[in-house]
Amino acid sequence: MAEKKMNTADDLIKKARYYATQAHKRINHRRKYTNQPYDIHLKTVAELVNTVSDDPEMIAAAWLHDTVEDTPVTFHDIEKAFGPDIMQLVSDLTDVSKTSDGNRAVRKAIDRAHLAQAVDRAKTIKLADLIDNCRDICSNSPRFARVYLTEMAALLEVLGGGDVELYKQARQMLSGCAVSLKMERIPLLSQSWSEEHSSVGELLSHQHAQLQFITAFTAKDIAEPLRSFDGEQKASGILGKMEELNLYAAGVRIDGFVFGYVLSADLGEGKLEKCLRQFRKGQVLDGDASLSEVIHVLTLHNHCFVSLLGSVAGIITRSDIQKPIVRMWLFGIITLIEMNFVEKIRVKWPAESWIHLITKARFKKAEELLEERRRRKQHCDLLDCLQFSDKARIIIEDPEQLEELGFKSKKIAKRLSKELESLRNNLAHSQDIITHDWPQIARLAKRFEKIISR
Repeated sequence: MAEKKMNTADDLIKKARYYATQAHKRINHRRKYTNQPYDIHLKTVAELVNTVSDDPEMIAAAWLHDTVEDTPVTFHDIEKAFGPDIMQLVSDLTDVSKTSDGNRAVRKAIDRAHLAQAVDRAKTIKLADLIDNCRDICSNSPRFARVYLTEMAALLEVLGGGDVELYKQARQMLSGCAVSLKMERIPLLSQSWSEEHSSVGELLSHQHAQLQFITAFTAKDIAEPLRSFDGEQKASGILGKMEELNLYAAGVRIDGFVFGYVLSADLGEGKLEKCLRQFRKGQVLDGDASLSEVIHVLTLHNHCFVSLLGSVAGIITRSDIQKPIVRMWLFGIITLIEMNFVEKIRVKWPAESWIHLITKARFKKAEELLEERRRRKQHCDLLDCLQFSDKARIIIEDPEQLEELGFKSKKIAKRLSKELESLRNNLAHSQDIITHDWPQIARLAKRFEKIISR
């Protein structure tokens, strides 16, 4: 039985080797600097993986890791030939950025974010890939090597879950090449790059998601139409109309323009314009204003008014924050924050060295969830199975992260993380988020507004 299993594993690797070799050969794919057949690189990567693992699927994926990215082969072809597990490994190792996404730095950041979410087996293969590419580039193109080493350093910061030995080799290769090229300092992500982009939600890897939240949801999407009446009309008559239409607020027109508003409780005798309330400074927003701006106004005022084409035409109250669009937006922001927590943890505590920072009970829960997800063939690791509060607890154990997030103490950070998790739970279960969660919503919107304004 063991011999049969061994033969099956060997057959899988041989099949992957032949499949990958032929795919690259059909397009005459060669190494850029040496002009060697591309399978020389594939063989080196597979052999490096084999030094730290005898997992046949990993070794097969090592042979196949560039097949979809560089040849006409598709993910469907890989799945059909090798099954979904190997296809997923190849998917984790295939760049997802497009030329239209931006310059090289932006594209590399997008690909780095994709790799950060990869399973540890894929990260091990990527480490082997980096080692061989680094050796080749530094030997043949010192000029480009300076660029590559910077990118490699950034990649290593999300590859902490890969094999420890290969991780050490990659770091040593990086350092050795930097010395040989007389690079005084490699601008690691944790240094110069992060100084500009590492605040919560600010990483370029999440840039696309952030832009969606900035541009996709605006004040006009949640505003209700503001009915308006001429200021010359009798207030008592307008009160009857407002009660009939179930309006508690209405605009007041003077010479055809809405100059203010009235509340039904304000109306008595005399002309409507005598009951007019002036719009306060900052109380009127353009229709394209962000939801963060809306929440800021509602923190200061009971009503936020919306201007369309130069005229006040809409009204928003706190009750409108219960609408599905806003709930989705809030949940998305919390998800972005959690994604950042995960990325920071992978960088700061590679290879699950964060385990001692959570309780045994929470660790056990995560293990149980991981086992269930893997039973369902879901690709994830232990960190993915932690609760939001667990991830936050790990983050705030680091004084640098605590300071970067703007918290004065661990106690405050822990309390706010619990409140944030409570808000997310209420959002997920369609509970009221205004009565008890408004302070958290206001703080969250304010922090997010600061981030996107930069």
